[in-house]
Amino acid sequence: MVAANHIALSALLREVKQTLVDRFLSPVWVTAEIAEMKVHASGHCYLDLVEKGSREGVPKAQARAVIWRNHYSQIAARFATETGRPLAVGMQVLASVLVTYHELYGFSLQIINIDPTFTLGEMERQRHETIARLQEEGLWELNAKRELPLVVQRIALISSAQAAGYRDFCKELERAPYAFRLTLFEAAMQGMQAEESLTAALASVAARSTEFDAVVIVRGGGSTSDLNCFNTYGLCAALARMPLPVITGIGHDKDQSVADLVAHTALKTPTAVAGWLIERLSAIDAYLQGAALQLHDAVLRTERNAALQLERMQNLLQQYAREALLRRSLQLELHATQLPQLVRTALAQEKVRLERAEEGIESRSPQAVLRMGFAIVRGGDRALRSVEELKLHPTLSIELADGNTEIQNLEFKINH
Repeated sequence: MVAANHIALSALLREVKQTLVDRFLSPVWVTAEIAEMKVHASGHCYLDLVEKGSREGVPKAQARAVIWRNHYSQIAARFATETGRPLAVGMQVLASVLVTYHELYGFSLQIINIDPTFTLGEMERQRHETIARLQEEGLWELNAKRELPLVVQRIALISSAQAAGYRDFCKELERAPYAFRLTLFEAAMQGMQAEESLTAALASVAARSTEFDAVVIVRGGGSTSDLNCFNTYGLCAALARMPLPVITGIGHDKDQSVADLVAHTALKTPTAVAGWLIERLSAIDAYLQGAALQLHDAVLRTERNAALQLERMQNLLQQYAREALLRRSLQLELHATQLPQLVRTALAQEKVRLERAEEGIESRSPQAVLRMGFAIVRGGDRALRSVEELKLHPTLSIELADGNTEIQNLEFKINH
């Protein structure tokens, strides 16, 4: 059954178009992210704008947009001048748009202006969100607490081999009299792939952390927007968790990036980082040279003190030897003087002793005993000691104090 009231598709779409025209007579300011962007050879710029939902990567809204050639050159130049970075995929923009609709090509937005200050403000908002999250998760001072070795020579260098900052850093170190060992971990230092590339480089360094003393991240100067990758949470969290101290020289002259704030040490430029590393080794070198001089002086002082001590000891020893010899000489002289008297005294004492011994011997001699009334009875040539022996000798010889006598043929009565 065919409906009585119907219209052609073209008529419906014309009504939709007219409704949009009536509703959106004036331009509308819209916030969105550039999902795709292509500048045609004709000079027109075609874009896909999206508004992301709560889940990462899932758009909440999407629309096609165009910047016609007569507007694009002016808009792009102004945006690049004020932000320091050209319009690119991934940027949050505030665009003044005309709502358009075509029966064949459908709904689209015609961009007639873009406010660069919004994009810069959005970057700053993201920066503050990153700082707050890092602080909340306890990552803010984690890398700053890593112990930096006194001697930093084994360096894991994260940079682009084509970057001017990389070349400046290497040239500065080459002029130093120290042997730095650099290992380059290449990464994109700006653009949409920078965060992912830098995070991957940090992961590669972390896997070989025992080979290095520190991590150095350098790049040349750039605009605020060029440095926006160093404000992202993913990169800054990876940097904070590094097992090695991280030193940055990202080449900015004004504000510090979040990566600088999270790093162990932040310096303005790659050349400044190289100079800082050289000065650090120079200070240690000067300290070691000073210590060597102090040690040398201490050794000399010790040698001089030892020589003086030895000389004093030699003098004392010689003095002691002279004094000992003098004492011995005096003792010998004294002994030489006293010796005759000592000999005479000793001889006299010995004479007295001998006389007393002689008297003692004399008092115990047989003659002395005989004078006391005793007698010696002999039988033949033997002195008799027992009364039994008297019977054996017919003749006895009796010695008294004043002479001898003999007795013969006596008869004995022996009493016991």
